[in-house]
Amino acid sequence: MTRQELLRIVVLRARVHGFEFRQWFQTSIESEWPGFDQAVATLSSGRRYYALLFSHEFASHFWKKGTQITFLLPSQEYTRLDASGKVVTIKRKSFTRRSSRSTSNTVWQYHLEQMAVWDEPLRYIRRFILTEEELEAAGEQPAAAAVPVEPIESKESHTVPRRAVDWC
Repeated sequence: MTRQELLRIVVLRARVHGFEFRQWFQTSIESEWPGFDQAVATLSSGRRYYALLFSHEFASHFWKKGTQITFLLPSQEYTRLDASGKVVTIKRKSFTRRSSRSTSNTVWQYHLEQMAVWDEPLRYIRRFILTEEELEAAGEQPAAAAVPVEPIESKESHTVPRRAVDWC
């Protein structure tokens, strides 16, 4: 995935959560609006995308309060001592992780701090963008391929009837 493709996906995700990309672009980068694709191309040139990634307005929409974040943890291999004192190599497969829906207003600030520590902030944010291929490789069914569940249109009560219990 190229930088421009990744930035496009990141901006679209933030827009779903209410980020006004056009307004931000006109106030922070250029006053003329060149169109969505050209604006993303402008950001991807050089390191101009840093202005977007570290923007408080963008971060607060990308990591919006109350949204569930899905990301992929890479495979790991490490050694440790077992109970008998032998060195054992532990191999963990990569897996998809879903964070709980945070009710904190400071989630986006935490992620900004973490992104600032990383050598390449775009690599940090890339962890939160999962493609269907990555989900399939991790052994999960992508949302688009999930079997649709039809709602039940029943007027019946869905409670379990009580049964008499002899307590004595």
